[in-house]
Amino acid sequence: MSSSSLAPSYAAVLRTRYACRTFGAALLGRLSYGMLSLTGVLAVKKATNSYAAAGTVMALFWLTSVFLSPTRAALIDRHGARHTLPLMATAYAMLLAALAFTTSRSGASVVLLGVIAMAAGATTPPLGPVMRTLWSRLVPDRRLRQRAYSLDAVAEELLLVIGPLLVGLLIRVAVPSVALATCAALVLVGSLALVSSPPVRGETRPGKSSAPTEGTISSSATSVSSSATSARRRPPLQLNPGLRQAIAVSSGMGMCLGALDLLLIAFFDEHHLPGAVAWALAALSAGSAVGGLAYGAVQWRISSRLRLSLLAAALGLTLAASGLSPHPYVLIAWVGVGGLFIAPSISTAYLIADESASPAARTRAGAWVNTAFNAGSAGAAAATGWLVGRIPLPLCFALAAAPAVLSAATVLSRPDRPATGASLPEGEGSAGTSRRAGR
Repeated sequence: MSSSSLAPSYAAVLRTRYACRTFGAALLGRLSYGMLSLTGVLAVKKATNSYAAAGTVMALFWLTSVFLSPTRAALIDRHGARHTLPLMATAYAMLLAALAFTTSRSGASVVLLGVIAMAAGATTPPLGPVMRTLWSRLVPDRRLRQRAYSLDAVAEELLLVIGPLLVGLLIRVAVPSVALATCAALVLVGSLALVSSPPVRGETRPGKSSAPTEGTISSSATSVSSSATSARRRPPLQLNPGLRQAIAVSSGMGMCLGALDLLLIAFFDEHHLPGAVAWALAALSAGSAVGGLAYGAVQWRISSRLRLSLLAAALGLTLAASGLSPHPYVLIAWVGVGGLFIAPSISTAYLIADESASPAARTRAGAWVNTAFNAGSAGAAAATGWLVGRIPLPLCFALAAAPAVLSAATVLSRPDRPATGASLPEGEGSAGTSRRAGR
């Protein structure tokens, strides 16, 4: 059944031919990223008996993963996911397995763990950007694609909740290194299942042409063939106003949410309720899931760029107001309201990036949006750690919200012009400094 003939709904997205198979494979691999932050810290801590070592090793992993994401995405745009993703996933899984083996014994060298972690981060498969590129092939209808992107963002929020829960269950029956090995297996199985799906199998190697494989969607095969032809030349990624806005807003949101985690800890410590942090984070994720589903179900009449600016401003203002909460329960409620704007903002940023890039550069465009979010999150977390305790907490909340609010002004830039614009440099640098690193 052609996706263009379906009414725009979430059920229609999932009924699109091969959508469930492809999306399910990507989610299986991305589940590993939802588990990895907690698993890595626990495994390294057990091996070194040092939280400082655990934090350093995982920071090296995430920083390498985040800043090399555009490079990995460029390789996929150039050579195709079918040829590149299995190599990345295999190398990544082997390195995670090596890290699991090394942490299974006490007294492991922190330097060795750091080297393995950096190598693993460098090979992290960009399953999120790849899946978002595949959505544009599976679901050519723009209204239906909006729901696909919203569904993707909501699923990502759920992985952030499910991943730590699975880690908790695993470490009840096994050591943390086993959970780390499980992460390796999930990525490898998910990635191989993804590249075996018909939309990915229909890719042609750049520079060659081939007939579509049996069972492949004809529209997907045509799109992939076109993408492969464009990838042969691999033009630079055009930094047009739409993509600039998506990157700027994503960075502002990353700063806002990266600071929020530390601010919530400080707020609840101040009120002598440290355990309430978990409830606030759960409210944030729940709000994001609800907001994403509601947002994707609406047929919007205003432009994507204006929607993105309004969503970013609403997120920032809501979280700024939460800093004035007189009671922890009030703060939890405000954070839940702020969460309503997270998944809609993320899905809209990725949608704009997808529409702003040529078919041969879509994976890179999504990776740059992802990198901007994660880099903003990491930088804001470091800055917030220095500010807390030095200035009043409500002012910290307001400063943390400012980047998201200010990024809304990017809608004032001129409309996109097809063949103009600056370009992003190739090869510079996409599920623990960030909640979404590597997805």
